[in-house]
Amino acid sequence: MNNQEAKKDAGKPRLSLVPRRIIWDIAEVRRYGCEKYPVGGPDNWKQVEPQRYREALFRHLMAYLDDPKSVDEESGLPHLWHICTNCAFLCELEDES
Repeated sequence: MNNQEAKKDAGKPRLSLVPRRIIWDIAEVRRYGCEKYPVGGPDNWKQVEPQRYREALFRHLMAYLDDPKSVDEESGLPHLWHICTNCAFLCELEDES
């Protein structure tokens, strides 16, 4: 049943297609970040220039490429999770719509 008159959702993003693991991973890095940087509240990341997230992403990417199982020394969380979080920040901050 696909009655678009009852619910017009054709062509809308299917968020259920996003792998759920990435959401949990980003949430864990965000939890850590909120503890590390409490000033400004949970949205304080929006006050940072995108270039700084690009630099952080690149640092974590280099560490990940050297060792895909590596973890960030400071947070104890996988570099891959930090890469995902930095990408998420950049997607949000550089959204041109």
